[in-house]
Amino acid sequence: MNRRFELYLLPGRMAICRLDPEDESPLWASSAVLSSVTRTQAETTVVCREEDVPAGITCNKSWRCLRIRSVLDFSETGILSSLTALLADDGIPLFALSTYSTDLILIKEKDLPRTMLALTGYGHRVFSEDGQEWLP
Repeated sequence: MNRRFELYLLPGRMAICRLDPEDESPLWASSAVLSSVTRTQAETTVVCREEDVPAGITCNKSWRCLRIRSVLDFSETGILSSLTALLADDGIPLFALSTYSTDLILIKEKDLPRTMLALTGYGHRVFSEDGQEWLP
């Protein structure tokens, strides 16, 4: 896929938490920045702002989130794979989410500079929390 995207860095650090499958959707995970609850028979995964996670919750912290700025159509293919493949080529681990309208990629905060270089190196445009375009 040769399509180039604009990605927006969401403010703050995120956490990816693991709850038991029968746990209710937690009220502490309802941030307007990003909140996702995914439930399977084996577990419930919560993605939310790091500072909202109470003590004692199993979680992995220090994630930053990049959101594709455009609204994506369900008929479009290869969008997420094109972005994740280029990050994989640079050895950058990620956690991916999708909403009805777009895709989000979470990367560790320590990998943010390499992620920005990889994305912009492939022609994508990345905008910081304050809306400024990130330039290498």
